[in-house]
Amino acid sequence: MHETSCCMRKKERSAEEKRALIHRLNRMEGQIRGIRAMVEKDAYCPDILTQASAVSAAINAFAKALLSEHIRTCVAEDVRRGHDDTLDELLNTLQKWMR
Repeated sequence: MHETSCCMRKKERSAEEKRALIHRLNRMEGQIRGIRAMVEKDAYCPDILTQASAVSAAINAFAKALLSEHIRTCVAEDVRRGHDDTLDELLNTLQKWMR
């Protein structure tokens, strides 16, 4: 495996990128806690399902943002350097994500 900022299983993110990703994660945590509270309070099933759908959408939005940044930085940099195995890794990741 070649060495880049991304491929040693670490990625240096800008403060802005970290802030945005952590903000999304914090919101999802809050949504999950809200769903747990709804279950504990015997909320009506469709209401819980609506909130679960919102969490699912939030997770997908988080993954899309992370994937977009990964392609723009890690993948593009590696391809420019001739490390085509990064494309195989990306395709493998996409296949897992789309299950």
